[in-house]
Amino acid sequence: MRARYANLARTRTLDPERDYLAIYQTMLRYEFPWDMKLGLNLAFNRSFSVPAIAAVHTATGELTERTQKRLDDTGLLMYEMVLNGFDEPRGRDALRRVNQIHRPYDIPNDDYLYVLGCLVVIPTRWLQRYGWRRPCCHERQATYHFYRELGHRMSIRNIPDSYEAFSAWFDAHDAAHLKPNDDAATIERATRTLMLTRIPKPLTPLGNALVSAMYDAPLRRATRVDTPAWPIRAGLHLTLKTRARLQRWFGAPRATPLFANGITTRTYPDGYDINHLGPAGQHR
Repeated sequence: MRARYANLARTRTLDPERDYLAIYQTMLRYEFPWDMKLGLNLAFNRSFSVPAIAAVHTATGELTERTQKRLDDTGLLMYEMVLNGFDEPRGRDALRRVNQIHRPYDIPNDDYLYVLGCLVVIPTRWLQRYGWRRPCCHERQATYHFYRELGHRMSIRNIPDSYEAFSAWFDAHDAAHLKPNDDAATIERATRTLMLTRIPKPLTPLGNALVSAMYDAPLRRATRVDTPAWPIRAGLHLTLKTRARLQRWFGAPRATPLFANGITTRTYPDGYDINHLGPAGQHR
């Protein structure tokens, strides 16, 4: 059992303001790989669902007409920054590409801030509810500092000064702006396929209901998704809680980090050039 908490013990010796990248990498690559990937998927789903942001995405057609490529590109750029930080060449290239992709659009600062908040808050809350253990204060603060640094490098202003303050800002903005809208519904239908890949094969017949059960009530309303039957929601909750307990009692720290052999995607089975990710016509 002591070995199960070895990474946590090391994390608690670090400074989350200075060592945020090492802590966040450990969370993604060793401690919570499946949960972190799912949490980030849920975070992007939510960020696509605010009416103003959803309208931009449906106008470009990237999420509705080139769905798999758009999702793969987003994941690759994000993971490259996590794996390499913001100062190593691949991390710098990924950050530069993110800024280039967004530059043609007149996006309000609060929309950028909301997307950043989704990435900070949504995966953390998933871990708090369904992780094999709850993230500690060092991990929450490291998550905040990683995305605060990303926000600064994207020239996002008025970033709240702590995880707790950002969480409060996010909840207030979410309540005020996450409203039912047709653009969000269109995007959700297009991107649902990715969430379905997270469902174990024996549960495939219940896949759509289980994906809907992963969303909270405000997200279901915004994307016009029907609320699944109570047994589906209760069953999913019980299954995830049981999984967490089994991992806690019988699991062991991951020996091989996530993405040890590189990041593979459906769109780029033979590899990719960071500078070519994103919409066609915006390549460096």
